[in-house]
Amino acid sequence: MMGKRLRTGAVVTVGALAACGFALAPTAAAVTPETASITADCGVFGGGDATLTATQNGTAATMTLTASAITAPLALGEDSITSTLTLVGGTGGTTAFTGTENPAMAAGDPVTVGPLSGTVASADSLEAFGGQLRMTVFGIAVTCTATGPQAPGPFVFD
Repeated sequence: MMGKRLRTGAVVTVGALAACGFALAPTAAAVTPETASITADCGVFGGGDATLTATQNGTAATMTLTASAITAPLALGEDSITSTLTLVGGTGGTTAFTGTENPAMAAGDPVTVGPLSGTVASADSLEAFGGQLRMTVFGIAVTCTATGPQAPGPFVFD
């Protein structure tokens, strides 16, 4: 009986300590908005509506672009697109998000690149309009630009 109480007490103590640890753990910083819409122009490769999704964890941030109106011209393997997304800062300058992350896509699928990694500072305000997305696929460079400001507004990082 004594051993059972001791085990129960140990379990309760461990659970309480774990709960305290979760309560005291630092929270990740947040970016607002988490998603924004743009209209992209990729020249001869097409254009249309696209969605940018942002995440932030301290000074590390990622961006993912999904373009429903821009489709893969042929089947593309996972992580086969080298991408650099350059966003313009509200006070000048640019921030680049880079990577080779993309899902496998069949010919005609919407193009998705990311998450692309970048570094941000607290209070950074970043906008796609005035920047560009440069993708390299099979050695062919594709450059896309936003045709107007993103909606609902720039990404603001904590």
